[in-house]
Amino acid sequence: MKILFIGGTGVISSECSELCIEKGIDLFLLNRGKSFRTPPANATIINSDIRNVSGTQNAVAGHKFDVVVDWIAFNEKHVKDDFELFKDKTEQFIFISSASAYQKPIPKLPITEETPLANPFWAYSRAKIDCEKFLMRMYKENGFPVTIVRPSHTYDETKNPLKGDYLPFFRMKESKPIIIHDDGNSLWTLTHTKDFAKGFVGLLGNKRTIGEAYNITSDETLAWNEIAKLLAEKAGYDLKIAHIPSEFIKQYDEEWGDGLLGDKAHSVKFDNSKIKTIVPEFNPQIKFAEGAGEIADYYVTRKMNNNVDNALDQLMDKIIHNYSIQ
Repeated sequence: MKILFIGGTGVISSECSELCIEKGIDLFLLNRGKSFRTPPANATIINSDIRNVSGTQNAVAGHKFDVVVDWIAFNEKHVKDDFELFKDKTEQFIFISSASAYQKPIPKLPITEETPLANPFWAYSRAKIDCEKFLMRMYKENGFPVTIVRPSHTYDETKNPLKGDYLPFFRMKESKPIIIHDDGNSLWTLTHTKDFAKGFVGLLGNKRTIGEAYNITSDETLAWNEIAKLLAEKAGYDLKIAHIPSEFIKQYDEEWGDGLLGDKAHSVKFDNSKIKTIVPEFNPQIKFAEGAGEIADYYVTRKMNNNVDNALDQLMDKIIHNYSIQ
């Protein structure tokens, strides 16, 4: 297969790129070459900015692809551009949506692909919903061969699920409390990118997936208190937690608060039976206990990308103090 990834060097997509190459897929990566991650040696790089439509049109002139995947489309204009660019150039277009698009509050668990899409709390999620609606309309009206994928919090060693990347480890080292939203007992699903890739690559070129949406997540759920505890244990630090309501956090940082109220503050559990039926080899195995060790090794042992966000550190101190005196 000849496949184009728009992006392909991000947290979620990098492992998918590697697995594609491993499986002998003819992989093209269209991106600006700005990522610190090195693309696979055998991938063909098309250096272009997807937001420059005319430039991208020139860059892909003469190419046709079995599959095009857009990893970095975040609003309706992005997918409208994709439709115009690739409607005559691919047999399958895969849009990376988000499980945060599912209705909040969540009507019932587990979350399936039939759970309604509605998120009044987070603009990011509403934009993903708009993308899905447009693409499904193009599928129904024009036969545009779209497949939708809904990941939920996929991570690698560089992606700390706690706010601030290295900052939580810095605060632990300094014996300062880290902020966990609400009481820390809501359940969350963290999916290692290696597990995600096995499910995702199995969708490529599969015509039965056209017009369908798929959850690709781990089957493990952990409370946020457990997530923080595992990260602290793997880093070798004592853990102090300040439980702060999501609504209170939003008063100081709207983006952080919206991400909590629209996603992380809600207990989730996903039904992955649909992806497992179409991709039987998808069987997520990596528990977060292992993933937490990778993250701690990256930030604490190897000291990679461990710059302190001083402004965020001070904001966290302020939030904790102000909540304690109210």
